[in-house]
Amino acid sequence: MNDPTARVLQLLSLLQTYRFWPGAELAGRLDVSPRTLRRDVERLRELGYPVDATPGVAGGYRLAAGAHMPPLLLDDDEAVAIAVGLRAAAGASVDGIEDTSVRALAKLEQVLPDRLRRRVTAVHANVVPLRWSGRGPTVDAEALAILSQACRDHEEARFEYQARDGEETRRLVEPHQLVSAGRRWYLVAWDVRRHDWRTFRLDRLRAPQLAGGRFTPRPLPADDAAAFVAQSISSRPMPYEVTLVAHGPADAVRDVLRWADAEVEPVDGRTCRARIGAETLESLASVVAVVAVSFDVDVREPPDLMARLATVVTRLGRAATA
Repeated sequence: MNDPTARVLQLLSLLQTYRFWPGAELAGRLDVSPRTLRRDVERLRELGYPVDATPGVAGGYRLAAGAHMPPLLLDDDEAVAIAVGLRAAAGASVDGIEDTSVRALAKLEQVLPDRLRRRVTAVHANVVPLRWSGRGPTVDAEALAILSQACRDHEEARFEYQARDGEETRRLVEPHQLVSAGRRWYLVAWDVRRHDWRTFRLDRLRAPQLAGGRFTPRPLPADDAAAFVAQSISSRPMPYEVTLVAHGPADAVRDVLRWADAEVEPVDGRTCRARIGAETLESLASVVAVVAVSFDVDVREPPDLMARLATVVTRLGRAATA
């Protein structure tokens, strides 16, 4: 690439993509000599970008954190992806991120070219998000950032964790990946002291910090982190459970229950059996009521749930005659 300005911009884009670039690989991507690469790095430093250099055969370059946020160089697809993500984050379950997302989105859309602004608008005009009626657990944005960094850099992390039974423990883990499931966030990690894979709910996690130790990622005993979380959730005992018979095809009932902790198996072509779990009796009654809106259901136990459902039926009857 002969144009020095275009080459420096491409160098900046590459440095913003990865945490560390080996010098030889970076020079090869730009099709320049190591001497030209050093000269282009120096130009970036003169423009205010803090580029750290590591000497030696295994040396390279990385864009360091500076005193202020430097301008980001984004291609078209990256700009659209960020704009779409910011709009989605405005209704997310990350504590305090809603207003921050709106402010960041306003700045980004102000400088988007018309063609990209139209692409962002088209995506949101044709996607309708599900808005939950109640506030679920929220996740601290700083904790999310720290654990994301630990996953990316393969660095151990420490935090305090409260189990479902209220027990407080201090954990040292090798973070693998974060998984968003509805309004809940989970960390999939190798627990160093328990010598096993674990899932941690981020709303039960406090005071995370990077521990400094680096690790080689282990093979996950699942297809991916999302599958591991789904398996972990389905295998854990729930405080409240019910098995009901729904008079409808299994696929249709499974679609209604896609947001719940449920297992659906067909009995025949027109009937299926669903096992539903929930952490509260009220939540369990709500899920059963949602199924009953679309299908006839047979529920006979537990007695506490039957009493809660009877209350729901009474209230709905009053609403219908009001």
